[in-house]
Amino acid sequence: MAVVDTIIVFIVSLLIGGFGIYVGARVTTEYAGSYGHAIVTALIGSIVWGIISFFVGWIPILGALLALVAWVGVINWRYPGGWGTAVVIGLVAWFAAAIVLYLFALFDIVASGALGIPGV
Repeated sequence: MAVVDTIIVFIVSLLIGGFGIYVGARVTTEYAGSYGHAIVTALIGSIVWGIISFFVGWIPILGALLALVAWVGVINWRYPGGWGTAVVIGLVAWFAAAIVLYLFALFDIVASGALGIPGV
């Protein structure tokens, strides 16, 4: 049963992370892509975040900062508009995911946390 629970949490977290990135892209750029594009971006972003955190996450402040820059870099790579736009997409994504997770936690649907959105 633990494997099934883990898979469900992974999928729900990925969908929420993808939703946050999709909303961020919709608000920020003319090209929002599809929701599927945002989910793939969230998945790649979480993998990159994890790899960077694994190798340099132990360095105070710098490790987390490098992981965050790498995550924004994935958004920059996947969406048009440059680094400034990617930062704004990331901020909007974080807020959108935080709101969804708050509502889910409020109604005891899931615990907070979203794959593909750092710190949410």
